[in-house]
Amino acid sequence: MPDRPVPPPAEDPEEKREGTLVTNSPDPAKADTAVADDRELSEAGSQLSTTPLEAPEEGQSVPGSFGGVRKPGLGGALAWTWRECAGWARWFWRQLTSMRVALILLFLLSFGAIPGSLIPQTGIDELKVEEFREAHETLSPIYDKLGLFNVYSSVWFSAIYILLFVSLIGCIVPRTWQFVGQLRGRPPRAPRRLDRLPAYATWRTEADPEEVRQAALGLLKKRRFRADRAGDAVSAEKGFLREAGNLIFHVSLIIILVAFGIGQLYKYEGGKLIVQGDGFSNTLTQFDDFKPGSLFDTEDLPPFSFTLDKFSGTYEPSGPQRGTPRTFEADVTYTESPDAAPKKRTIEVNRPLEIDGSKVYLISHGYAPVVTVRDGRGEVAFKGPVPLLPIDSNFTSTGAIKVLDGYRDKDGEKTQLGFNAFFVPTFAGEGKGEMFSQFPALDFPVLALSAYHGSLGVDSGLPQNVYQLDTSKMTEFKDENGELLKQRMLPGETMELPDGMGSVTFEKEIEEWASFQVSHQPGSGLALTGAVAAIAGLAGSLFIQRRRVWVRAVRGDDGVTVVEMAGLGRSESAKLPEELAELAGDLHDRAPTAAEPDAVPSEGAEK
Repeated sequence: MPDRPVPPPAEDPEEKREGTLVTNSPDPAKADTAVADDRELSEAGSQLSTTPLEAPEEGQSVPGSFGGVRKPGLGGALAWTWRECAGWARWFWRQLTSMRVALILLFLLSFGAIPGSLIPQTGIDELKVEEFREAHETLSPIYDKLGLFNVYSSVWFSAIYILLFVSLIGCIVPRTWQFVGQLRGRPPRAPRRLDRLPAYATWRTEADPEEVRQAALGLLKKRRFRADRAGDAVSAEKGFLREAGNLIFHVSLIIILVAFGIGQLYKYEGGKLIVQGDGFSNTLTQFDDFKPGSLFDTEDLPPFSFTLDKFSGTYEPSGPQRGTPRTFEADVTYTESPDAAPKKRTIEVNRPLEIDGSKVYLISHGYAPVVTVRDGRGEVAFKGPVPLLPIDSNFTSTGAIKVLDGYRDKDGEKTQLGFNAFFVPTFAGEGKGEMFSQFPALDFPVLALSAYHGSLGVDSGLPQNVYQLDTSKMTEFKDENGELLKQRMLPGETMELPDGMGSVTFEKEIEEWASFQVSHQPGSGLALTGAVAAIAGLAGSLFIQRRRVWVRAVRGDDGVTVVEMAGLGRSESAKLPEELAELAGDLHDRAPTAAEPDAVPSEGAEK
């Protein structure tokens, strides 16, 4: 295929004729032709994207000048006020629905979510929020005013969320209608000067122009171009999936926002700590903590239940990863409804139990030493496992033992007992440093207690942390040296309370507990669909190029057909010339280059 012809050198604007300097003056006809050519090129490249075309504003369109000239009188003032308000409304809507503002709002939404990840949230862990308030007395009032303890339900986060939602809809609706119009329309007519386009090829052929156009039309349709004949040329375009992907990406963002809103409004999640052998029913009173969405009705809780039959955990016994958890498994027996048959299932980390749209996750686990408390008369006032919370990776655990009712001293008077508890599953040994566990498994369990008596403060009506002991209204038990009574015990040992007040026994049984989170997120599937569609749409908008191709075939003055091919893309790309070269090569096979005419010898030359 011949190379693209080199255009002739431009004429010098000043040339000498017969010794006289002549200056070329602009030709009005040529100027009009150039303007027409530029207009045709602009039309050829128009609507290669679905960016909405803004209609020109009559008069001034900057804020503060929408009202125009204000006529005297009340009617003039009202008309001016109406024009000013309508102009401001149009200006605000155009700004809000611009892609620039949508990207800014998306960035603000992402940036605003950062405090929700770094600062404790009241909707997730109120105890951590209270601890943060106590540790940061100066920052806490500022965070309260800014709503940083409840970021996702704060006014400013909701405002960004709603504005982004409206902005995306305002961006998508006009783009969608314009895209539909492009699909229903025809490719634009070929410009007069195809050689001004970035990708161009031409050659001369003996084939008839009509045959060339028909061959080009069939070739382009075979290559999945949307082609149409217009005059002496064939117009074709391809790559609509780029704009479709762009629209899919933006629609997917709206789907994700809708899914997030549905999830926040209709979700519920709650936590429950269960000692091995105990059970749970999915009712409001059974949860240790419960956080519903604002539109969730607790009557809609699925009526399932389960029992923790056994918890087992294994750990790396030696090496550099000694103590690293290997398996956490909770064997449960569950029923989907009161009348359903029981089923067995093993819940593992990241492998929840799914029941009726809700998921039961295994969150954590720990130890619950079995303790027996006897009063001054030797009667059992309390006996059972006491869950303690781990404070390190080796399950060094702390907590409190509270004896509320059933205890009487040696005189028969009712009182309450409290014990600060410190438990290690693997003790390092006497005189080998502080009392911290050396390994997560129950290799050498030790329980340390310190004893108090008095009022636990549970009758005040204020909520209490069951794992912390409030000693403000309690009195210390004293040992023989007048110090706080405390003792370190092995399984089976007993700590005697002074003055015949009773005893505390660390039984040989040590139970394990597991913490579960029951969660219902109705918008998670929709959000996943939106995320997958957004990735697919973004990939399409990035890797698919919108382009147009024109083929013109006309008969020259010498009777030979001149074929011109040109291409135009939305952005500069090396693929467009390559694709045009392939198309030209295929068309050249059907309409090959005509043979050059023999040169006519000059007069007087030898024959």
